[in-house]
Amino acid sequence: MKRRGGKKISKLSNGERVDSGDRINNVTKNGQKLDRRKLVKYEALPEYLQDNEFIRDYYRCEWPLKDIALSVFSWHNETLNIWTHLGGFVIFVTLTAMSLTEKTTVENIFSGIFRPTGDGQWMTMKKNGSADSFPDSYAKHISKSILDVSGDGYEVAIWPWFVFLGGAMSCLICSTVSHLFACHSLRFSLFFWRLDYAGISIMIVCSFFCPIYYIFCSQPYWCLFYLSTITIFGILVIITLLSPALFSGRFRSFRATLFLAMGFSGLIPATHALFLHFNHPQVLVALGYEIVMGLLYATGAVFYMTRFPERCKPGAFDLVGHSHQIFHVFVVAAALAHCVASLLIMDWRRGWPPYNAGMQ
Repeated sequence: MKRRGGKKISKLSNGERVDSGDRINNVTKNGQKLDRRKLVKYEALPEYLQDNEFIRDYYRCEWPLKDIALSVFSWHNETLNIWTHLGGFVIFVTLTAMSLTEKTTVENIFSGIFRPTGDGQWMTMKKNGSADSFPDSYAKHISKSILDVSGDGYEVAIWPWFVFLGGAMSCLICSTVSHLFACHSLRFSLFFWRLDYAGISIMIVCSFFCPIYYIFCSQPYWCLFYLSTITIFGILVIITLLSPALFSGRFRSFRATLFLAMGFSGLIPATHALFLHFNHPQVLVALGYEIVMGLLYATGAVFYMTRFPERCKPGAFDLVGHSHQIFHVFVVAAALAHCVASLLIMDWRRGWPPYNAGMQ
């Protein structure tokens, strides 16, 4: 970094330089316009794009929309933020397609995970009701839980499962387009980050529907109470985060705390479910996955709030390995853990009367 006439000069990734005092779309002193399709350093950004001072370089700034759209295929400091959640979106689109074409059970959707050597062994295990073929005791426990509930059983409504899938896909695609297009202008930045925060809230709310509906479907008042409460909570969080004042980096911890509070409010219905069904191993296994989900979300939030590891070595993690990318990976992993928990609860409800058909 050098100085000329009192202004900092930022060297671009291709060797060109931009004055930190000039906006990327402004005219330079020699009367020529700067190319807006260059990657710039943090100091050259307008204030509304300065979110993380530990990410030092490779920023897109106020590019034309066409170039921004094409930048999904190029390297910059948002590339992996885009693709981590775009990949997650594709995973959940695939799960949705499978749910529409096959019976929604753990056996059908995650057969590749729980079936070690092919259809023959799985069908033999199911016929014999045995999980002895699994060498690991934990795998035995999981497979036995699935075998116990994967029969035809009772018909249950599957709309809560699709509510969860829709919420997950909404969150992931909102995050993807926000990280892609928010750098275009102040107006785009305000709109897309609002969209991103709304998507997170929607995913958290929708994640409650599967476990609460299937666990409390024979107790409609509790079911309605829990689902109404989390829905109202989510709406209030969205309204709160519509304020542009909360978009700045200094409110990062506040935003994360709001989302964590929404998620961990699920401890109340989870404790209630444990009290009602503590003698049902399938429910305990599902709650175990929910605990894993909570730990994954919390760990991701810690990376997001602390901006580790880039704060330890600014500039070293601009392209790969910075906190927001790690946060995205934890979000997708947590959503998949909740996916397994929801399917286990759904399968358990199929095999355990009474089912309140009136709630369908």
